[in-house]
Amino acid sequence: MTESPVEPVETNADADQFELPIHLRWGDMDSLAHVNNVQVARLFEEARVRAFAEWFGERREGISMLVARQDIEYHSPLAYTQEPVRILVRISRIGRSSFQWGYTLVDPNGVTCAIAQTSMVVIDRTTGRPTPIPDRIRAILESHHGAPVNFRR
Repeated sequence: MTESPVEPVETNADADQFELPIHLRWGDMDSLAHVNNVQVARLFEEARVRAFAEWFGERREGISMLVARQDIEYHSPLAYTQEPVRILVRISRIGRSSFQWGYTLVDPNGVTCAIAQTSMVVIDRTTGRPTPIPDRIRAILESHHGAPVNFRR
């Protein structure tokens, strides 16, 4: 059975997105010669951490958050390459005490390999319970608010 080639999809970062080039590691591959699904989750985590540092800097002090959920949908295997892959990051939803990160993982040929969404909940450090997103944090999130993640369902 011959696989049909995956056509490149033009995926460029919008103004509200953070575009992060990430170099893969040889050890990210599994025995099937593509990047392992757990490593893809780690790539999304790295993008989230770097975007957060870029957007918030020291302004994050005094706020605690937890990951409540992460969904990943794989569109195409990601082969190891020495060229960096790109992850496009945006805030896809903002609620009262939670918000969602949206991601698109694109290989060097422009093929979307995976999309993902991570739900974060802002919590009170003392009680561990959800608390409203502070206005200063909400303003930064809103400045990076973009399209929702469109999962196939």
